[in-house]
Amino acid sequence: MFTTDRYHPGLRPFPGQATSKPSGNANKTPPVADPTFQPLLGAALYLVQNLAPPLLRELDAKRRYVAHRAALPAARMDLDELEAVIRRHVEDQRPFDRNVNWAKPRKWISKDDPLGQVNLYALAAEAGRREISPPTLLSVRDVLEEAVEAVGIEEPFCRGASMVERADGQGEAPWSGPLSERGLRALTGVVKTASHVVIVALSGMRQSELREMNVGCRVPPIEAGPGLKRYKLASRVIKGKPLGGVPDEWVVIWEAYQAAEVAEQLLGPEAEIGDPLLTSPLDSDRFTLFRQWVNGTAGQALGLAPIPEGQLTTRMLRRTLALEIAYRPGGLLAAKVQLKHLSVVTTEGYAARPGGAQAKFLAEVNAEEAERNKDLVLAEYRRYQQGEMPSGPGARDLISFFASVDGKLARAAAEDPTVVGSDQEVRALLAEVAGVLHLGVANYCWFIDPSKALCLKLAGTPNATKPLAGMCDSARCPQATHHPCHRPVWAESVRTKQVFIGSIGRNHKTEKARLQADLDRDVQVLASIDAAA
Repeated sequence: MFTTDRYHPGLRPFPGQATSKPSGNANKTPPVADPTFQPLLGAALYLVQNLAPPLLRELDAKRRYVAHRAALPAARMDLDELEAVIRRHVEDQRPFDRNVNWAKPRKWISKDDPLGQVNLYALAAEAGRREISPPTLLSVRDVLEEAVEAVGIEEPFCRGASMVERADGQGEAPWSGPLSERGLRALTGVVKTASHVVIVALSGMRQSELREMNVGCRVPPIEAGPGLKRYKLASRVIKGKPLGGVPDEWVVIWEAYQAAEVAEQLLGPEAEIGDPLLTSPLDSDRFTLFRQWVNGTAGQALGLAPIPEGQLTTRMLRRTLALEIAYRPGGLLAAKVQLKHLSVVTTEGYAARPGGAQAKFLAEVNAEEAERNKDLVLAEYRRYQQGEMPSGPGARDLISFFASVDGKLARAAAEDPTVVGSDQEVRALLAEVAGVLHLGVANYCWFIDPSKALCLKLAGTPNATKPLAGMCDSARCPQATHHPCHRPVWAESVRTKQVFIGSIGRNHKTEKARLQADLDRDVQVLASIDAAA
């Protein structure tokens, strides 16, 4: 099992200390506290699922508008057409676009001018021209000033935003208010951050692995069963790998897969397969801007829960996911695989306790096994009382123990005639052997004295604390017993060997003799089970 993933010979980790000592120290990176993690991930998921679709439509409309303006002729403006455009604004009660780039010098119009805040380029585009010349503006100034006073000026993007369900479930709200070009870029950056937060929080990727994601990283879903799909994201593992890293895939849930799709779409149609998915690292500045947006007017208008102040890093998100996975049955190994750790000891450090959920789960299993063993011993004791005896090399010792239990119950009854040997009292007396009972496929192993265990003698490990079930020969081991529940196994073994021996040719005498000896042993064990019962 461990031919390709194991430590090199001679490795002595932690200078000879037990692994529980070094791995017991929790990872120094703190997890994100629940009061912070829940609103953070909730806001990120809300933006990816509810704001990304209308934002992508707005960005697409902007690209089409920019392309349309670039294709307009630079010919002289038609005054009648320009005045018609201005009148339509008044008739439709549609505000004029606010100037988005005052930094561009204009010698012929001042910033304090009533028309200084009007985007004249947008007005010219409505009239089918690239720009408005100073003489043309002078000709329509009076009409334009009256129109501006009547309908006002507004940011050019996200006007008349569609309604979306609020995050807190308190009705609906516009997905955005009117935005300037700078505001639209800022909102795009916030949604990008949201998509990256979802990917990290739900996949456990390191910062280096997130930076290695490219357009096209979404592996086609795999049908894992009826109505079930498995989603994967492709990237590269950098830490602990040769220069450049190695390709790898992360199994994720649908939300992380969807976030990767949104991150690709936000790069625009010019993005090609293989282009980096992240144009900037997911650092503290981006977390800060994301928190400010969520806690600001826009986020609160959408009903998002405020994100408390405090440090946020991708390492903290990774640690949080590690704890969520590791504190489940079987979760320690699952966390090792998901987080691409080189050793499970590293994962134990992430889980803040040696063994993590594995140790807790193993303790629960051991407790259940102990109760099951008590029930089995009690059942065999009741059969003994009814005259059904065990068989096998260890039967005499087991019968002697049951007899001693009878003696203890008889003495207790003689001392106090009102005492009745209940199952609970009997279970307490049988607990001594129940604790050393190990179940084999065809026998019970009463591992009372390791020095007598045949399997340990054959393996050369007399000091082992558990039997080696794979090397058990219950027909010869002095601590093994056979019971009626084991009869079907031995009967099937006899039948199979009889058929196999009958199919062996005359020339294979040695093999036939060996199998015949095994068959004779099985027949003898089967006969002893029947005789004892």
